[in-house]
Amino acid sequence: MSDVEKYGEPKNEAMVGELGNSTSTDTVDDDALLAKLGYKSEFIREFGNLETFSFAMSMTASIATTFTTPLSLGGVASVVWCWLAGSIMNLSLGASIAEIVSAYPTAGGLYTASAELVPRAYRPIVGWVTGYLNILGQIAGVASTEWGLSGMILGAVVVCRENYVISNWHQFLLFIALLTMHGLLNSMPTAGLARTTRYFVFINIGSAFLIIITLLATTSRADMHPGSYIFTEVSNGSGWPSNGLAVMMGLLSVQWTMTDYDAAAHISEEVHRAAIAAPVAIFVAVLNTGMIGWILNIVLCICAGDVTELPGPSGNAFLGIMYLRMGRAGAMVLWAFVCLVAAFTVQTALQANSRTVFAFSRDGAFPDRGVLGRLNRKTKTPIIAVWFVVAISMLMGVLSFASLTAVNAIFSMCAVALDLSYLIPVVSRRIFDGHSEVKFSPGPFFMGRWGYAVNVIMFFWTLFEVTILAFPATYPLTWNTFNYSAPITIAVMVLSLIWYFAHGKRYYDGPRSNLTHEERESVKDM
Repeated sequence: MSDVEKYGEPKNEAMVGELGNSTSTDTVDDDALLAKLGYKSEFIREFGNLETFSFAMSMTASIATTFTTPLSLGGVASVVWCWLAGSIMNLSLGASIAEIVSAYPTAGGLYTASAELVPRAYRPIVGWVTGYLNILGQIAGVASTEWGLSGMILGAVVVCRENYVISNWHQFLLFIALLTMHGLLNSMPTAGLARTTRYFVFINIGSAFLIIITLLATTSRADMHPGSYIFTEVSNGSGWPSNGLAVMMGLLSVQWTMTDYDAAAHISEEVHRAAIAAPVAIFVAVLNTGMIGWILNIVLCICAGDVTELPGPSGNAFLGIMYLRMGRAGAMVLWAFVCLVAAFTVQTALQANSRTVFAFSRDGAFPDRGVLGRLNRKTKTPIIAVWFVVAISMLMGVLSFASLTAVNAIFSMCAVALDLSYLIPVVSRRIFDGHSEVKFSPGPFFMGRWGYAVNVIMFFWTLFEVTILAFPATYPLTWNTFNYSAPITIAVMVLSLIWYFAHGKRYYDGPRSNLTHEERESVKDM
């Protein structure tokens, strides 16, 4: 079924053309749908299917920064089985989000959808909570991924200069420099961002397969671990008395990697045929990351050698295995591609985050008089929002001087906050299904009769994995081993609610249309 058949042929083409930035058929359809959702198109649509899929895909670098955790806490069996289980279950999360995004392809993404999927009386508070959770998680994601990238680069320095010891202030300065670089890149026009994004999916997937092939080729058969070892060997490094609990800590890697599912949703107003391209990119990215990531994890475990010697001097088990099998030169060449993928992951995360901040400000949810919701006249991108996210991310990094435990807690709340924000629109849709004030109109990505079952699985799985994400990874518990992600997330949300009832509800009344009265009347006739 075509977009026009799904959403209807625009009856007032003059109005639609005025709302859009192009007169192409795809853009007219996109802008007509956006107008129905209450917004005038302000961005320039430069992202096609390939760019959108590249934008949504993140794998090699994420595995590189998280692989050490399951290996050290639960052993190789934890790495292999938790990735497989998490990937399968996360399909329900990806599909549920994709279905919502297909129906509400706006820069606000799930924040906008959440407010629209509840009765009018609940829209302000639901939109407020979802928006702040989502923005909190995204900013923590930008900061944590950039911090991880700085550690990856310095880990390479350790491999090349064995007498070098990573200092916190070295990592912080590199962290600041990288954030500044990404802020400058995200200040480009949308066309430049699209060109930068276009072919990165091939580098992402290609680097994964190149590492897989090279590891297998450089590891002798005698040095490879057998399947009986990698699928059954549990090594409880967590300190918890239960081996089962130690194994479940392996879910941390897959959940940290397969998060920020809705990133592609937040560039919907910059995408051609967004109601199709964005949700398909989300679902296919989850599927590909799960399959290719599982193969990569298995190969890493096969070629790991003596796991008791990992992560090695670099502090990164992924890099340690590459160095063991490929030597310094080979490891550095391929590690450069891994770092490049990590840099691109931050690039896309920052772009998505800035669009969410833009949408939240556009709707009047920040006490900024709409400053963060303005587009630069030349680039047609929210440059102020970009640098706002960069600034907050830098402040998160400053916490590393107070305590690495504190900064790690801030960063780890990324997945907790984001996953909780994903639950709200899916649950709201089911609770208020059939309500007179809630009219969910499915987009092209629609699960039909399977949707309810998938949403139920997604609900229980998300609650389970959020519990694991918030659970202390090691025992005994001390001030340095306790997992502060949940308390910090709760504290931030409590403060945001206090702010809402004290002042926010005076100026925020839910998503706010930027259409004129005449344009809104024209939309009613479409």
